[in-house]
Amino acid sequence: MPSSPFARSAVLAAGVSIMVLALTGAGSAQERAVTLDTLSVEGSGAGNGTGVGNGRRAPETARGPVDGYVATRSATATKTDTPIIRTPQSISVVGADQIKAQGSQTLSEAVRYTPGIYANQFGPDTRLDWFLIRGFSATGTGLFRDGLQLFQTSFANFRVDPFGAERIELLRGPAATLFGGSPVGGLINIVSKRPTLEPLRYLELGGGSFDQRYAAFDLGGPVDESGHWFYRLTGRFQNGNAQVNFAPEDRYYIAPSFTYKPDGATTFTVLTSFQRDETGGAGQFLPYAGTVRNNASGFRIDRKLNASDPLIDRYTRNQANLGYEFEHHFDDVWTVRQNLRFSFLEVTDQRYIPFAYGNAAQTNLSRYGFLTTPRAGLFTVDNQAQARFNDGYFGHTLLMGVDYKRYSLSDNQASTFPVSSLNVLSPRYYQSSARPTPYLVMDQQLQQTGLYAQDQVALTERLTFLIGGRQDFVRSDVQDKLFGASTPSLNESAFTGRLGLIYNFDNGFAPYVTYGTSFNPTPGFDAAQKPFKSESGEQVEVGAKFQPVGWNSFFTVAAFDLERSNVPTPATALTGRQIGAVRSRGFEASATANLAEGLNLVASYTIYDLKNVKTDNADELGKVPVGIPETLASLWADYTIPLGDLKGFGFGGGVNYVGRSFADVANTLKVSEYVTFDASVHYDYVGWRAAVNILNVGDRRFVSSCSTDFSCFYGTQRKIVASVSYKW
Repeated sequence: MPSSPFARSAVLAAGVSIMVLALTGAGSAQERAVTLDTLSVEGSGAGNGTGVGNGRRAPETARGPVDGYVATRSATATKTDTPIIRTPQSISVVGADQIKAQGSQTLSEAVRYTPGIYANQFGPDTRLDWFLIRGFSATGTGLFRDGLQLFQTSFANFRVDPFGAERIELLRGPAATLFGGSPVGGLINIVSKRPTLEPLRYLELGGGSFDQRYAAFDLGGPVDESGHWFYRLTGRFQNGNAQVNFAPEDRYYIAPSFTYKPDGATTFTVLTSFQRDETGGAGQFLPYAGTVRNNASGFRIDRKLNASDPLIDRYTRNQANLGYEFEHHFDDVWTVRQNLRFSFLEVTDQRYIPFAYGNAAQTNLSRYGFLTTPRAGLFTVDNQAQARFNDGYFGHTLLMGVDYKRYSLSDNQASTFPVSSLNVLSPRYYQSSARPTPYLVMDQQLQQTGLYAQDQVALTERLTFLIGGRQDFVRSDVQDKLFGASTPSLNESAFTGRLGLIYNFDNGFAPYVTYGTSFNPTPGFDAAQKPFKSESGEQVEVGAKFQPVGWNSFFTVAAFDLERSNVPTPATALTGRQIGAVRSRGFEASATANLAEGLNLVASYTIYDLKNVKTDNADELGKVPVGIPETLASLWADYTIPLGDLKGFGFGGGVNYVGRSFADVANTLKVSEYVTFDASVHYDYVGWRAAVNILNVGDRRFVSSCSTDFSCFYGTQRKIVASVSYKW
């Protein structure tokens, strides 16, 4: 068989095409002339409401609510409102109903039951969400909101409150053909709550572990009697503590939005959000000896230990997003859209960080002081033109677009070395230190312009071929303001493409094959002060989706072979050189189903083989990159009694398994596998809902991962949250 992924994909695609055409017959031109009415039905911006009157819910659209757990449409993989069963790539959707049922309060918690993803790699970090998709990090460039990237680098990190999400969509595999720079493993797209056609009134109060208390509200509906203006106001305010001592975890989030529909063909929606986070104790860098295994004194460090100091430990973030979505249908063929957003954030992050033991008994942690105050601005705009037509032989959904991104970062980092040590058995706090000395003061600007085209071709009523290509132009500028060194600009261009083929049988079974390439602009610069070159990647994926006729369920399986190239390896990152390649081969399976009235189930399984296939260090060749588990499995079920005296009473439970990972590049230090359990109990009655959700019911002590032998991170402790809500 051909050795290159492209050749393997071409042979596989040709084989599937011949097989399917043989099954269906060539047919005449008239018989092959099909439409895409069942392939892509665009939803208007305001058509994402909670109902259409008479107790009926509006038909699902790619930007609207998911009815229960089982989503049927998405726009993340294609940028068109397409049935998931007709999309030749792996995608999972977590709707607002599932987020509520599982009591998810962070994005990481909301996606923990989907395949291919490992969230909270560094524990329940109060600063941001961390994601690994198919073994590769998607934290920096894999977070999208409403189809536009929330690009983040250095310590300038965006965070999205899941209460503001209508749905969370996880796309696995390359997405650069439509989105430009993005991780080869996949991305997460959060679809914001939008104005509703019908009046919406929702209030929620809750609290629980670590002195947490919160209030949330969700209001929306029409503004005028003519039906042209609609609004939504969503907010959540939280006060409490993190799971480590002396660390607050406060958040203030509000998201006003409105929609203007002058007629049935035009929709203009303004989406805004403002968020402030105040926390501390984030990034508890702890030693392998003392967390994964006992230290020299024979014990393990308390999970609640704050290895920093409340005197200086603080993290604040102010972030704002202001944007709009415009859509206009000229006729039955042509539709144009423009999505635009400006995002801004400023961060202050100050703490003490352990880096070694200071005595032979391994009871004292040597520490240094760290301070960073980054400010970042991000402007993104995506212009699209879509045509749905039939050429007499085949049906087409043709998408053409031009997008532009401009990211500006003012990065300031300082340190104090060393500061006072900390005794883990008898910690003394409120220890002052010298003022941190700057070691990095840098301004960076990244600009990316992309031109893309995609065609979803209905070759027959059942066989769909997807082809897309994109040309990107990237310019990166770095200005060293501390030493005043001259830094040359880096200009790059990259072409990425995607081919996909899917066949839909009448019984709901849909095998598919896809091949895609990606590139990803890499923040930072090398030892010569020259910006890093972009990473690249490619993937072959073969899978099948099954949506049984008459069932409210969705099942998927997928096998993939992907490679990420031009990666800084641990041996070269310190010297500012960029070489290396990592390959991930694996298998995923998932099930989302409403098995009976009131009974919902979500299950997933992931296994892959991750290896360094190119590196400048022979000791790393063939080894698994640190901190990445290669086996994941989960199961969640929830039941609400539909009839009788106990109608409305329900309960649920889940289990998550995470396989072992490694703490060093030589793969000699192992981080153990672990299993955690979740549970919930709830009662619904005439608009009221009372619920109790528990994460890590058994309070299992585990380490999420280690990135070195002195950078290990405890996982989530038992977390109980009770809530009462009313919807009218």
